[in-house]
Amino acid sequence: MIPFSEFKLDKNSDGLLPVIVQDARTLKVLMLGYMNREAYEKTVSEGRVTFWSRSRNCLWTKGETSGNYLTVKQMFPDCDQDTLLVMADPAGPTCHRGTRACFETADEQGFIRELQGVIQDRHARMPEGSYTTRLFIHGVKSIAKKVGEECTETLIEAVDGNRDRFVYEASDLVYHLLVLMEQMGCDISDLEKELALRHR
Repeated sequence: MIPFSEFKLDKNSDGLLPVIVQDARTLKVLMLGYMNREAYEKTVSEGRVTFWSRSRNCLWTKGETSGNYLTVKQMFPDCDQDTLLVMADPAGPTCHRGTRACFETADEQGFIRELQGVIQDRHARMPEGSYTTRLFIHGVKSIAKKVGEECTETLIEAVDGNRDRFVYEASDLVYHLLVLMEQMGCDISDLEKELALRHR
């Protein structure tokens, strides 16, 4: 990561760097905050997002009172090096209102990635009574069979021209495909990389 001194701060910024925080899993934009040098260096060294609170005039690690920390996954300066994007894993609601984000965007955006996270959690914990747990217990052949069944049902609805049923069956297909991907040790980012390579 670049040193704080290399950011090009506006002369009226009081030495503060604007920081956009985005959910690394769902890609939902969570909040905007500001970092001074100390907040930036603490964020880099500890791996938890820390801001400079302009209202309290002190360092503020997001989640220090609520427990809803933002764990840093990746950090990217913008092209002009005057703004920072932080990809983070939120431990709970980000906004003080108890909502997932400070921005009122549709919760459906990025939900497939959120679902992927739920599936990964089920695989790690294997909670009793979970349909996803049962799929993992039965193994790759059983999961692959379900993907095939859902694919066939999706195709039937497409051929019949039934849009609502197609969306329903395609959703089942995507869910089971995500389970199969988790079983195979890959995720959406692997597909994105492969598709990007083909596009280029």
